[in-house]
Amino acid sequence: MSSTPTDTSHPARPAVAWIGLGIMGSPMSENLIKAGYDVTGYTLEPEKLDRLTAAGGTAASSVAEAVRNADVIVTMVPASPQVEAIAYGPDGILENARPGALLIDMSSITPRTSIDLAANAARKGIRVLDAPVSGGEAGAVEAVLSIMVGGEQADFEAARPLFEALGKTIVLCGPHGSGQTVKAANQLIVAVNIQACAEAVVFLERSGVDLKAALEVLGGGLAGSTVLARKKDNFLNRDFTPGFRIDLHHKDMGIVTDAARTVGAALPVGAVVAQLVASLRAQGDGGLDHSALLRGVERLSGTRV
Repeated sequence: MSSTPTDTSHPARPAVAWIGLGIMGSPMSENLIKAGYDVTGYTLEPEKLDRLTAAGGTAASSVAEAVRNADVIVTMVPASPQVEAIAYGPDGILENARPGALLIDMSSITPRTSIDLAANAARKGIRVLDAPVSGGEAGAVEAVLSIMVGGEQADFEAARPLFEALGKTIVLCGPHGSGQTVKAANQLIVAVNIQACAEAVVFLERSGVDLKAALEVLGGGLAGSTVLARKKDNFLNRDFTPGFRIDLHHKDMGIVTDAARTVGAALPVGAVVAQLVASLRAQGDGGLDHSALLRGVERLSGTRV
């Protein structure tokens, strides 16, 4: 009697709990499902849970329920207070995940929060990686994110197949907190770049130049960047539908300016752009995409927005 051969081409994938199904979390979790992972999710918005189940995932009614049987727990929430809220306490991750589980926090938070989380999780036998991402909503949907990781080499290697279902550039940057430090630098560069692009757009338009043609040729030279390529249509169409909200970039600029102060690094241009981001938020544009820094430049230039 012959038996059906077992398919060993794909090793068994770990069961994943995903906490946080926002603009980034929803498409990222769906990419894991497409890659063959069993994903159980939890978030505060019922419609996002419906989206997860429609994609083939399982909805949980609480953080505790989501993580109880998970091998890997991924968190993608807005900021340090939310990470602490889901990690700690009787209903949190650390009290309900099983020893040996791997917690991957992909939120953008302070390096200190990540370091403290890793230390507290270790006391429960839970391993931790901080793994924030860059690439925005489009990068999440297309699974081409840049993933910057802090933690132990062995844990990084264990998580690599999962990361490869989410991104293209995946780098271990150092010990716990290093991923968040690199993400802070990333957000500094992105904000300054968007601000420079926004100023160029207003300058070009005021000069009577064909903006579409100008951005095309600029994108092919040394002024070209991923930011310009990704945000060109936002500038051309004044479409500020959020892929990454000003509110979140404001939070991230606070992280990088505080971290830089701690280590004694001067950020003269970054400090100015941080204030411009804060100003835009104060004027009610916090829910718009960060390409809406263009609106701030237009206001300073006397243009009605």
